[in-house]
Amino acid sequence: MTACGTGEGFGAVTWWGFSPAMDFQEKGLTASMKALSSKEDNVSELNILVVGAGDSRHLLTTIARAHRWPRRKINFYVVENNLELMGRHLLFLTVALEPPGQMGLQEKSELLLELFGNSLIRSQTAAYLQDKANLFIRYVTDLDFLHKQLPMINMSDLKFKERDQLEAIFKFWRNPDPKVFQISRMWDLRNRQYLGNRYDSKQGAYDWDLHMKLYDRGARVINNRQYYQWREKGLAFEVREGLYDVSNKSLASGLLLNYKGEKVPSRGYWGDIVTSPYIAFGIETEEQSLLKTANGVHIKTAQDISQYNITALLHELVAKERYALLQPTEQATLSEITEEEEEGETENDSSNKKDESTHTSQQPGIVLEAGPVKQNNEMDNSGSGGGSCTAENDYLPLPDVKIHFLPVSCVTELCKKSIYNNRFNVIYFSCSMVHQLTPELEQISAPQATLIVELTKFMLDLRIELIAKFSSRVTEMAREAGFVPFGNVDDEKDSFARFELKNDP
Repeated sequence: MTACGTGEGFGAVTWWGFSPAMDFQEKGLTASMKALSSKEDNVSELNILVVGAGDSRHLLTTIARAHRWPRRKINFYVVENNLELMGRHLLFLTVALEPPGQMGLQEKSELLLELFGNSLIRSQTAAYLQDKANLFIRYVTDLDFLHKQLPMINMSDLKFKERDQLEAIFKFWRNPDPKVFQISRMWDLRNRQYLGNRYDSKQGAYDWDLHMKLYDRGARVINNRQYYQWREKGLAFEVREGLYDVSNKSLASGLLLNYKGEKVPSRGYWGDIVTSPYIAFGIETEEQSLLKTANGVHIKTAQDISQYNITALLHELVAKERYALLQPTEQATLSEITEEEEEGETENDSSNKKDESTHTSQQPGIVLEAGPVKQNNEMDNSGSGGGSCTAENDYLPLPDVKIHFLPVSCVTELCKKSIYNNRFNVIYFSCSMVHQLTPELEQISAPQATLIVELTKFMLDLRIELIAKFSSRVTEMAREAGFVPFGNVDDEKDSFARFELKNDP
């Protein structure tokens, strides 16, 4: 117990990570990239083991930016400790791979953010989730159909029991009854349990966590009003005006609770209620203009940066080129907008329509799409926002990417299968799954492999000295597995620690 309650604000399920998104090809050591083996067409093959990422931020970033690197066949092997997280992986990948003609770029980015970090979603988004849940049920029960629809995803390694449980999870997602998952009530109960006797002064507790913890650890771009709203309601991304009143069933999970000396399963919200989903996409960006300050205050918020980063990734996924902000010198002035509107009232020919589509100014903070992809600025009124996908290859193709979902918490068992011996060039462990970093890891690591471990910098319930102890313990565990530190790690600044596999003497 801490002074403010249970001290378990990070929860039992990692719905979002405690570190910014990364490109594994960028973070992987140069030696690891040079040691890649080639099988077909002299194209090198990069095998990445992702343990406990919690969300798809690293997968989406690596896939979207693959065009920046020499061509490689990338194989992801995903291990989680909850099947609900695998369901969310499938959901996010499906949204990201929606074809441009079926869902516009802005709509896609808003939909992904809403499902990613909001406890409450709009009715249109809920309809999309229900629609996709029906499709996912067929995916896990008919692997041939999955291969036709999404050939880049492989679920054949999951146990039959796990696929049955996934089917049950998706059936829960499609249940339209609002009473089966009342997340607002559950969120408030978690807050009461976490804060204890400080619940009556919860605004002060929110303020302390933001200013004395998140800001001190480098997340100063998080806006206080948005953070307080998320702490109170679980609503992180209100990117579009509307009524957010439907529970996000993708955030539901089961947990065994002690009741009168017995373990009782209970479905509820058992995720983070302290750090926030802003860390994943909202505190770092390649577009430095979004990090500018005025009088010591950031002019953009973590929500703005998250929206830009997601939009940029989804654009790169389609156009294979970087996303660019509309420069201030290119923005239309108020007089130009007025003149254009007057011209629009007097002229009604086709050329005027073309000019209108190219000169309409955008809202502040909204990015301009560069490239051939058509952007859809309005939410589709079809309800589901994308409809069911029945035709073959109805998603964006990823010919050089394969994503394998492995059984729950199976890392220590991989060394028993010869197919995984000396296989993985890059291995990633989240801080919540680092207990599976055992000496057997060396057997499944490729020569000169890179090990990346997420640190506990943004786990707010941990004191600074505990963060340093965690980093030291991770280094010891990595050494026992044959890895040595690469560079110096600053516990107060770094979100990750990198290690390289020792060469045999």
